Amino acid sequence: MTINVYGVGNAIMDLQVQCDDAFLEANAIEKGIMTLTSEEDQQKILDALQTHKVNTCSGGSAANTIVGIADMGGKVAYCGKTGSDNFGLQYATELQDLGIHFGAKASNETTGTCVVLITPDAQRTMLTNLGVSATLSPSDIDEAAIAKADYIYVEGYLFAGESTKEAALHAIDIANQCGTKIALTISDPFLIDICRDEFKYLIEGPVDLLFCNEDEAAALTGEDDPVHAAHAIHKTCDNVALTLGKNGSIIMHGGEVIAIEGVTVDAVDTTGAGDMYAAGVLYGITNGLSWKQAGHLGSHAAAKIVAQLGARLPAPLSQEEIQELLN
Repeated sequence: MTINVYGVGNAIMDLQVQCDDAFLEANAIEKGIMTLTSEEDQQKILDALQTHKVNTCSGGSAANTIVGIADMGGKVAYCGKTGSDNFGLQYATELQDLGIHFGAKASNETTGTCVVLITPDAQRTMLTNLGVSATLSPSDIDEAAIAKADYIYVEGYLFAGESTKEAALHAIDIANQCGTKIALTISDPFLIDICRDEFKYLIEGPVDLLFCNEDEAAALTGEDDPVHAAHAIHKTCDNVALTLGKNGSIIMHGGEVIAIEGVTVDAVDTTGAGDMYAAGVLYGITNGLSWKQAGHLGSHAAAKIVAQLGARLPAPLSQEEIQELLN
């Protein structure tokens, strides 16, 4: 069976919590960024949240995208690593219930968690303990699945660790050998400071499609204007999808700038908006849509995420609903 997209990323259980700025200040948490934490520090935050309502959901950036593609009717598989604890069992069950082949290898270690603190201004602040996901390695990559895929989708966060970086590069090498196209998401501007050479090599080489936001594009190219940044990346990368928040996105394809409109909604939680945008684009280009249509679908799907709590669509999209969005 052909797979539209084979995703590789950190398998992280998301714990989404609504809180106020006072909670962040009381716990010395820097607002609006992702911070890596130790298992001990993560447990302290979880203890401090005992009086809050916590929503749990299998997550991780690439996993959110893969689930989004599945919810649109695409054929997908995912490679991550979870422990054999309750979070790990929940994670595997949730993906398998969605019909997603999940290549996790159980261990006695702790499943990674990401506490997503959502303040009333819809800002998200993330505290991530990678747990066993940090031990993802080349041996975990399903080479046969990559050979059957139209695209692999690699999460930039993997480049922050040696073992996970090796896994990502191995998946890219296999895809290159098989003729499977390669999509990469930068994931976070801070990664460019520590992985600039690797990203530069990949973008100038095997990567067919780069996903990034305007901050990441600026950090990557030195261009403050997103259109100029998109052009700069497109000189060496066949396709670029550069998101602009509420202002939509820019897609570069075949030397053409394709402007994608933003969709206005009342923002509740921005968690996963970029992941869902990538889902719409990847679903579209692997299922017969034009690049403009794919970007349009990504924009509308991301808007659905921003208007609610959590990084998943409220319900799968039928083909009729997708056509309505495209029209």
